Amino acid sequence: MVIELKSEQLSVQFNSFGGALSSIKDAEGLEYLWQGDATYWSGQAPVLFPICGSLREDTALYIDEKGQGSKGNIPRHGLVRKKEFELVEQTDNSVTFAIEDDENGYQNYPYHFRLEITYSLSGKTVRTQYKIFNKETSKVLPYFIGGHPGFNCPLLADEGFEDYYLEFEQEETCSIPKSYPETGLLNVFDRTPFLQREKILNLDYDLFQKDAITLDCLQSRRVTLRSKKHEKGVRLHFPDFSNLIIWTTPNKGPFIALEPWSGLSTSLEESDYLEYKKQVRLLPAGQTAELSFEIEIL
Repeated sequence: MVIELKSEQLSVQFNSFGGALSSIKDAEGLEYLWQGDATYWSGQAPVLFPICGSLREDTALYIDEKGQGSKGNIPRHGLVRKKEFELVEQTDNSVTFAIEDDENGYQNYPYHFRLEITYSLSGKTVRTQYKIFNKETSKVLPYFIGGHPGFNCPLLADEGFEDYYLEFEQEETCSIPKSYPETGLLNVFDRTPFLQREKILNLDYDLFQKDAITLDCLQSRRVTLRSKKHEKGVRLHFPDFSNLIIWTTPNKGPFIALEPWSGLSTSLEESDYLEYKKQVRLLPAGQTAELSFEIEIL
């Protein structure tokens, strides 16, 4: 089911399958959101929950309240991105989708939860709000959550990927962890210098030959995708997220994904217990948590 919201400046579409964004067009009809192409990447803007990235051999270990151990299988980016969401509410400027644990999911992620995603449109800004409910009566819920929106890059037919750059909110000096594309894992202690007192990152496909770029030390909580040839672009505001992943495909996909994640793929030194992973969020029984980010069309 496709749902559309409109403002004077934007027309935005969402799909109940995956509970995700599927189109962002300006008043001129220009599409900003990647439309999916299996030659490069068939996805568009999946919702990542209850993990971001990958676990070692897709396996999560758990210990219950009685000290009994169990394990589950959670594929890359989690359990909900290829599930049908329920349409909870639709207004003139917002839409809310929800999904709850099911029997199969509970076997692999043994927690009762509800995830609500509210998308709201105001002018030229699309806000994504995640609301996580821990429906357990006594168990703490360990989780990660993130967005994975891809944007057309280039936006226009007469330009190329290399005509674009990312502008960070602040001047950045940071390194990036080593990634292992064949497993999706990281080594957060094996790092390569990346930005040196820079606000600008010129886009080049060579940056992505070894998979995504994991920016886990950024000071900025805002990044802008801009062209050297015109004023159109996209700005991502991610105040609630400590990591930004930048990605396109090694076969020169005409898109760039700007992904706010609350946590990362498993690092080589980490165990497989979900609740002990770095940056994991632990939500007490009966409680809710909210995180949001915004996509602003320039």
